[in-house]
Amino acid sequence: MQRRALLAAALALPAIRPAAAQRGTPTALPVVASFSILGDLARQVAGDRPLALSVLVGADADAHDFQPRPSDAEKLRGAALLVRNGLGFDEWLGRLTNAAGFRGTTVTASEGVAFRAATGGHDHAHSHGGGAARRRTHAVEPSRTPDPHAWGDPRNVQRYVRNIAAGLSAADPGQAALFARNAEAYVARLAALDAEIRAAVGTVPENRRKVLTSHDAFGYYGAAYGITFLAPQGVSTHSEPSAADVAGLIRQIRAEGITAVFVENMNATTTLERLARETGLRVRGRLYSDALSPPDGPAATYEALIRHNTGLIVPAMRGEG
Repeated sequence: MQRRALLAAALALPAIRPAAAQRGTPTALPVVASFSILGDLARQVAGDRPLALSVLVGADADAHDFQPRPSDAEKLRGAALLVRNGLGFDEWLGRLTNAAGFRGTTVTASEGVAFRAATGGHDHAHSHGGGAARRRTHAVEPSRTPDPHAWGDPRNVQRYVRNIAAGLSAADPGQAALFARNAEAYVARLAALDAEIRAAVGTVPENRRKVLTSHDAFGYYGAAYGITFLAPQGVSTHSEPSAADVAGLIRQIRAEGITAVFVENMNATTTLERLARETGLRVRGRLYSDALSPPDGPAATYEALIRHNTGLIVPAMRGEG
């Protein structure tokens, strides 16, 4: 009898659940980001809200050349939210979402950003700060194809962050207030970052603000801070510079005394190394353009990426080192 009473009492007790479940900790929200920079922005906005985050194009990888795998379709199939850049940067996502039968929320992070028009080759870079004579030298009419690298300007990323917060809120309405608070705190940090860069670039004479990189990924950064970026490749790493493009860049580097020459973390460096050899310049380091570094690298977050790039670009423009 006593044994039966004890068994009945035990069955009447509520099941003992893990502490996290008792506290009501939500399960991780499945989110897919098209590339590593957007993955970091999603983490910043989510804050303490756990994410099961999948980044399709990871650290040091080139989204221009990305070929989705069946496993990427699987990630999308179960996702509540997809964060994409838009502006033609991650167009391959259309085929992938169709193949996956994705039914979650999609947010285009660049929505509402005033885009810059892209042109082929290095002519696009010359429009960033040149005078009338330079513009006459290059008679190619700019297209209305967007330059997709809008994250180069931290002021644009403020818009990215608010768009991502809206997407997260649509996928998880119960945490909307948290996402809004985190987004506004991050926007404030981005405003401080923008002021920090302006102060640093302000130490460089205007006629020294010229930089050579692998491909034309820094147009928004250049427009924001008054820097002319030159590149043998256009806004996509698919483009190949012509012999005339390369020869023209060599002449310009010599004529204008450009000292800031950089490779990028996610594309080939053969053409840029040739330019450096033929002009007698040395490559000043590695900039991060379309992808973050691995977690133990110098550009593991968007903020770290911008600070790392600025920390290399400014002294190189001044001709230091």
